[in-house]
Amino acid sequence: MMFEALRRQLAGVVAITVTPFTADDRVDEAALAAITCRMVEAGISVVTPNGNTGEYYSLSAAERSTCLRVVKEAAGDAILLAGVGGPLPSAIEAALEARDAGADAVMIHHPVQPYITADGWIEYHRAIAAAVPELGVVPYLKSRSITADALRSLASAAPNFVGIKYALPDPVDFASIRSDANIPGLVWIAGLAESYAASQFAATAEGFTSGLANVVPEVSLNYLQALKRGDFSGALEQWQDIRDFEDLRARDNNALNVSAVKEALHQIGLCDRAVRAPISTLEPADRERVSRMLASWNVDLASASALG
Repeated sequence: MMFEALRRQLAGVVAITVTPFTADDRVDEAALAAITCRMVEAGISVVTPNGNTGEYYSLSAAERSTCLRVVKEAAGDAILLAGVGGPLPSAIEAALEARDAGADAVMIHHPVQPYITADGWIEYHRAIAAAVPELGVVPYLKSRSITADALRSLASAAPNFVGIKYALPDPVDFASIRSDANIPGLVWIAGLAESYAASQFAATAEGFTSGLANVVPEVSLNYLQALKRGDFSGALEQWQDIRDFEDLRARDNNALNVSAVKEALHQIGLCDRAVRAPISTLEPADRERVSRMLASWNVDLASASALG
């Protein structure tokens, strides 16, 4: 029962925070705090520092620690779902740091090792979960080689396995593995943001991740409410309002995922558009495209800039 409140919060919009950078390429702590506060004040109740939208693999361990601290301080009573990953000892160390910083749960990045067995995946996640039994554990699932059997095995070995972030663009596979795993109490989170939320909610997903929430959190929250009501027609209408932005982020195999969000935040006045290689900023034509989207959402640029 200790994780019931956490499960309820994970069944919502799980916002993945960006990592703003200063002109001299340091983490912009003030901007990160402002963006986080703005989301929480709008009603976002779960924030994830050090996710992929936060450029996890471009950050040093010290910078990830900074992001963890800043987001925790800015998020107030919101659930802190901290991203951890990398080699197993490093992932365990990061999970322990997240616990000590006051995180409620850890989101475990899918291992980037090119050779992964199902048993190895189970052991990787079991070891991290065992190191922080007080925290909920949410694996980031990005491989079809991880089956329903593997998820059930992890659930048996790790009582704090509370949710799964499913990030494959396959609604049929999502429905199948969700049904076949049949793990009581496990929260299924659509891990490819608003684009796949509707199809996965139809297969009983309960929450979705969002980078868009950095920019217009109220739009993501309204979309969630339509999905929770089962109002798929209404959700489709809302989707049309954000489709162009999400399509831009997904272009070229998600190459612009972070760049589009940071460009929007830059135009709002909340942070610089800077990203780190191997990501690059948007071309001028795409910057104009973002401007048109912000105008269509009636974003109050002056008000948002004041928050920065």
